[in-house]
Amino acid sequence: MARIGLIEAENATPEVKEIYEKTLRGKPGNAQKALAHRPEMLKAFLPFYASVGRSLDRKLYEMIYLCVSFINGCHYCQQHHVASSKRVGLTAEDWKALKGGNYARFTEKEQTALAYAEKLTRVSRDITDADFEKLKKHFSDAEILDLHLLIGLANLTNRFTDPLGLKVEFPEEKI
Repeated sequence: MARIGLIEAENATPEVKEIYEKTLRGKPGNAQKALAHRPEMLKAFLPFYASVGRSLDRKLYEMIYLCVSFINGCHYCQQHHVASSKRVGLTAEDWKALKGGNYARFTEKEQTALAYAEKLTRVSRDITDADFEKLKKHFSDAEILDLHLLIGLANLTNRFTDPLGLKVEFPEEKI
């Protein structure tokens, strides 16, 4: 059970109801229902969330989000991104590899991004120029910025959803 109340549509302010209906097409998730306690944050967060990582390939985006969520043990984000990763071709074998930190099955570019996501998540203070040299072999500066923001966003949502006790809103996938 959620540790804070979730704002359902019938109890929402007109501003939140409009966001639920127009932006979320009538299907707010529990994360959005929690954010609705602060309508201005919900309104600002949704377009930010939608913009982060968009210079990256969508498959890599999902791999990064899952990698970070597995490291942090965030069940809510794992389930949401397992579901969306299916649409870009990731499989149960890919999820298992990501969960185990075994990136050998992925391309060199993907391995570089995943290793960086892991290091930034676990020991951000240890990032060096050598890490950037590896990134620059595969990514533009804009993509590196997006990679950083995506890793940060995943860490943020991992620390928001599970600690608040948010439940997954759909049938869960075995990982």
